[in-house]
Amino acid sequence: MSRDTRAPYFQALRRAQEAAFDPGEYVEQQSFMRAGEIRELARDAGITDRSSVLDLCCGVGGPGRLIALELRCGYLGVDRDPDAIAIARTGARGLPCRFEIGEVPPVPGGPYDVVLLLETMLAFADKEALLREISGALGVGGRFAFTMEVGRPLSAAEQERMPNAGTVWLTPLATMRRLLEQAGFALRQVGDCSASHSAVAASLLNAYAADASAIASQIGQARLNDLLIAHRLWVEWLDSRRVRKVSVVAERTEALTHRRSPSAGR
Repeated sequence: MSRDTRAPYFQALRRAQEAAFDPGEYVEQQSFMRAGEIRELARDAGITDRSSVLDLCCGVGGPGRLIALELRCGYLGVDRDPDAIAIARTGARGLPCRFEIGEVPPVPGGPYDVVLLLETMLAFADKEALLREISGALGVGGRFAFTMEVGRPLSAAEQERMPNAGTVWLTPLATMRRLLEQAGFALRQVGDCSASHSAVAASLLNAYAADASAIASQIGQARLNDLLIAHRLWVEWLDSRRVRKVSVVAERTEALTHRRSPSAGR
């Protein structure tokens, strides 16, 4: 299993992240979402204390712990990084949630009432295969709630500018709508959070720059430089509407006509 780099970043960036968010809005998320947006998306997805929730690519589990604490749902978070899962489990003691190590895809077998994918859709090149897996983990009437960056794919020049461009797979919203429909979903809600996330990205950029010496001592100057460049680009692209940031709730409305891959659900 290849190793993710989010866990080493967690301690290095935490002080700056706490400073960047408004009071009460930081819950150890490693993203541009505010705590209020996490709560709102969970409510829009219909999560209650009777819901079973699968959170894909959960990282260190901050948003998942918030949802499990406040809504008392049955919760499973999955991430490929063992160090991130260790942090998530430590923070989840006493909460009604579980965290497991696993690649995505495949998606753990359900059925679940809700599947979450927060701030990670961008990294999946094959969104069609991912959506088929997620659809297979939901019963009819189940909801898929996620955030994503929408827009035309990066040009060659933009790929040169963006660090780790191999994980930046932009998709037009019309294409995503079609892929959702093909996977048995109906789009129920789309919210535009571009302005909010641009503001958070700018605040994080300033906080990282202010804490640059301490961060560089932990993750190295080259990685810090990449972090700053990426945040400058996201602010630029969101402000210019080159990229839009959306939150989405889709409902599984019909049975799939295909069979899931043999590895799915293991």
